[in-house]
Amino acid sequence: MKKISIFLVLLLLFSCKSKTPNAIPEKKKEDKVIIAYNRFTSINSSAVALIKKNRAYELGTRLLETCNTSRFKSFNSQEATESVIKNATVEKISKTCKKINSRNGKFIDLTLLEIIQDNETGDFIFRYDIQYQKKYYHRELKIVVNKDNKVASISTKEIVK
Repeated sequence: MKKISIFLVLLLLFSCKSKTPNAIPEKKKEDKVIIAYNRFTSINSSAVALIKKNRAYELGTRLLETCNTSRFKSFNSQEATESVIKNATVEKISKTCKKINSRNGKFIDLTLLEIIQDNETGDFIFRYDIQYQKKYYHRELKIVVNKDNKVASISTKEIVK
């Protein structure tokens, strides 16, 4: 009987344990709707105007063919922006071509990887895989075509596959 009474006292003691009261009541926050904003959107090739696709491909191949032929036909104001025309000098291109030819060999062709649209500026970024004679190093070409159908930027970089 003694054991039962001790058990009931302990049971009563533990069952009466109160919760700690909240000292400061929480303020209810207004429900906010958060809209995710993506500046860059990957789009299908069919959604891009043919003139933009052709401009990016033609100027990219023309630039990379320079490494094979050592003849560079400079860009004009209908094809590219002033910044691209200023930066695409014979000296810079020959320096880049020398580095690329020693590591990758001759340029063969471009393969379109992805088209990305910049929703703020309306520009299209074309990503190409550059195919070279040697398969040891992989390079990628990015060409940005603005809303005026002019090339706004050309860059190439080595990628890890």
